[in-house]
Amino acid sequence: MHKESALPNAELPALDRQAFDVPDLQRLQPATHATHAPRILLLYGSVRERSYSRLLTEEAARLLQAMGAETRIFDPRGLPLPDDAPDSHPRVQELRQLAQWAEGMVWTSPERHGAMTGILKAQIDWIPLADGAVRPTQGKTLAVMQVSGGSQSFNAVNQLRVLGRWLRMITIPNQSSVAKAFLEFDEDGRMKPSPYYERVVDVMEELVKFTLLTRDSAQYLVDRYSERRETAEALSRRVNQRSI
Repeated sequence: MHKESALPNAELPALDRQAFDVPDLQRLQPATHATHAPRILLLYGSVRERSYSRLLTEEAARLLQAMGAETRIFDPRGLPLPDDAPDSHPRVQELRQLAQWAEGMVWTSPERHGAMTGILKAQIDWIPLADGAVRPTQGKTLAVMQVSGGSQSFNAVNQLRVLGRWLRMITIPNQSSVAKAFLEFDEDGRMKPSPYYERVVDVMEELVKFTLLTRDSAQYLVDRYSERRETAEALSRRVNQRSI
């Protein structure tokens, strides 16, 4: 029979008790909730004239709007390669401002050579983990999708999940992978009824739900022991320095 036992403090000699914090259910249930529409930024990974990742992104934006969200789509044309221009480049600044504005994101990439495209990766690379005191992505929600020219694959969405984790985003469980995308859109660029379309609806619905669930508690959800301890150490060094 399993028996619970409380470990004495001596069992955690490596723990900084001043930085340690027991998770609190009440802090996950804020007294006030945001009333504005969920803000979702959508990025896509192709600049072709008939870009299926763009068409899928536009379809997703329509669904998000129908679900009460406010959406903005970033056009990657004219965005310089990472490190090939200063951070002050107008397109870089536009992307970063949108990342700060958003409460959730949708990343959609074609699969090219078994991977996401460099066009989408460049956009993500321009979004810093921290920009001064602002963290543009941490604690925000993320949905990932991909389009393929051939049979269904999940290489791109799997890579996007890794990037979402690296940017400390809350990546929702559901995802969309549209195979033979050239068959799934009509001449006007609208997605045809299909199980693929239904999955996109599922993904956007889940994204909105997760955004509504977490946006008011995002700062607490990503509050970390290691960072609290690092902050305490930095403060101690500043306060105790002999000269300024």
